[in-house]
Amino acid sequence: MDVTLIIDSLNDAQRQAVTAPSQAMLVLAGAGSGKTRVLVHRIAWQIQVEDIPAHSILAVTFTNKAAKEMRSRVESLLNMSTQSLWIGTFHGIAHRLLRRHTKQAKLPDTFQVMDSSDQLRVIKRLINTLNLDDSKWPAREAQWYINAQKDEGIRARHMLDTADLHQRQMLRIYKAYEEICDRSGLVDFAELLLRAHELLRDNQDILDFYQQRFRQVHVDEFQDTNTIQYAWLRLLTDGKDNLFVVGDDDQSIYGWRGAKIENLYSFQKHYPNHQVIKLEQNYRSTGTILKAANTIIANNTGRMGKELWTATGEGEPCSLYAAFNEQDEAYFVVERIRTWINEGGLRSDAAILYRSNAQSRQFEEKLMATATPYKVYGGLRFFDRAEIKNALAYLRLMSNRNDDASFERIINTPTRGIGAKAIDDIRCIARDQSLSLWASAIVLINQRTMTARATNALIGFLELIKELTTQAPDLELYEKVKFVIEKSGLIELYQKEKMDKGEEKVENLEELVNAARLFDFDRENEEGMGELDMFLTHAALESGDNQGDDFDDCVQLMTIHSAKGLEFKLVFLVGMEENLFPSQQSVDDVGRLEEERRLCYVGMTRAMQHLYLTYAESRRLYGRESYPRPSRFLREIPSELIQEVRVRATINHPVTPIQIKNSSLQTIGSYKLGQRVSHAKFGEGVVLQIEGSGAQERVQINFKTAGVKWLMLAYANLEVLQG
Repeated sequence: MDVTLIIDSLNDAQRQAVTAPSQAMLVLAGAGSGKTRVLVHRIAWQIQVEDIPAHSILAVTFTNKAAKEMRSRVESLLNMSTQSLWIGTFHGIAHRLLRRHTKQAKLPDTFQVMDSSDQLRVIKRLINTLNLDDSKWPAREAQWYINAQKDEGIRARHMLDTADLHQRQMLRIYKAYEEICDRSGLVDFAELLLRAHELLRDNQDILDFYQQRFRQVHVDEFQDTNTIQYAWLRLLTDGKDNLFVVGDDDQSIYGWRGAKIENLYSFQKHYPNHQVIKLEQNYRSTGTILKAANTIIANNTGRMGKELWTATGEGEPCSLYAAFNEQDEAYFVVERIRTWINEGGLRSDAAILYRSNAQSRQFEEKLMATATPYKVYGGLRFFDRAEIKNALAYLRLMSNRNDDASFERIINTPTRGIGAKAIDDIRCIARDQSLSLWASAIVLINQRTMTARATNALIGFLELIKELTTQAPDLELYEKVKFVIEKSGLIELYQKEKMDKGEEKVENLEELVNAARLFDFDRENEEGMGELDMFLTHAALESGDNQGDDFDDCVQLMTIHSAKGLEFKLVFLVGMEENLFPSQQSVDDVGRLEEERRLCYVGMTRAMQHLYLTYAESRRLYGRESYPRPSRFLREIPSELIQEVRVRATINHPVTPIQIKNSSLQTIGSYKLGQRVSHAKFGEGVVLQIEGSGAQERVQINFKTAGVKWLMLAYANLEVLQG
């Protein structure tokens, strides 16, 4: 039998994993080491060489895209259809099992699967039915709580009442939610997994059937499995030693959403006859990038142990840039990308990776200013995010009472007891009498046709907008924005979302304050617009259609979490500072700190040829000014692997990154970066950036009292201060 096509292209470790006799196996696959290739060729080997029928093989992964790619590659390798092969996501396979056994799963034949938004709507209606104040008991928090319990295999009936009011109320919602779903034949994503596990656990005949049918079970990204996923994998393979898993403890970065890195360690206990094979040859990155990543991840304890290497050469050192502030950081990164493009590089081969979504704004603004197409991968552009749009809607309605879109967006955000009927009545009056929604709301109040509660809630909303308008005029723009997002209740709303998304939304709102602080207001604008209106126009122009499509040649912006599984020739890992990366929440928690280090490892190993690491000596983020220390992860990289980049020069073999300071002033044009100057109106400040030339030359200065300003040098009349 000719097996050349299956094994000839594999390295020794890959070939060992593909051709190993059937047994429990853990393949530790480092970043860029060809894990998908191993899974595909293993399945092909079992079908062609071991004569295992395709319908007796189960392969489980996490995304539909990965499942589709796996099936396509197996078919291409064997040149045959694999329709009978069970390849799919955990949720897809669970759904397939439940559809086949609805009666035993205690589901109606016509059960419907809800996506996350459908589930949230059901929970919102339930909270209203229970007469709970949804401002105190947000639907998103209840959704997170319910799904977290299901991911651990916990039903409401398994939980005991406690003296804790919050726990009691969450349990009450969970019980009522289960009753609604059972009565309506509704199944959410978490329920798919839990009920599939219960189906196998509670029906021995069904379990026996699938244990006999699936002679081989393969799992991709095993480090990302949660409690219930691993539990039903164990049921399917109990006593069979036929579980083949591919994973990497060094890339376990989803603990915050339920992934259990412990499953990797438990596998070795539950399958004592297992074999471990390590894939350490990397086909993506240069030797220097891999050495830097290896030395960082080596600081984590309890690792299974592997070290990536490559046969493709050492490559250039990792570049380190110490920025003056976050604007200098963004300017540097965008200019390097523009150089890359000018030298023939594709925009889509360049990626900016950050720890927090709020960091994207500075890079977006610089890319917009240079007309460089970009795409925010796996998320929305800054000014397109819902929480930002909500805050801007308050500001727009303050500026223009006839802004119906803004009125409708925030009339019940945060929820204030204005129901759907009242809003429909306002719309009807507006249509029939050709009024704005604001004016229609006043008409509705005067008609006195609503309940007292709804009337008071609507009056309260109108009074809130009036109060914001009368109290904000004399405030600086950034103070006005901060006042509005706090007084409106938006900050409090998102703080109650007890999950990472809520925290991220708060950070984005705080970054909106920073955007307002740094907004370059042209008082001599031809339209005669005020600062708030100019800012709102700026926000509108930076949202919407300017984002590139999936297939356009665009610079890629994304969180490091979103970058997992991707690769780029040019990578910028930005914001490498203590309390940002690693995050402030992780620095005092060993477990979370190690996950942050794994995240850094993932970010670095996305780079194929060029890796830039940047940090700022001062940063205004989430509306706060800080002077952070460089990230501990930078200290963990040997100095011989790093090249420090300066504006006009590069320095090889720098001192330890934590000690790097911009002690020497660098001259650009007629001023020096870091130079102290004085302005007649704004007082003393420090030069941060200089752009342009001749009459168009402008300078960015951080003033002690006025904050950061851009000034045209031709009109600034700056005085240079000594010392």
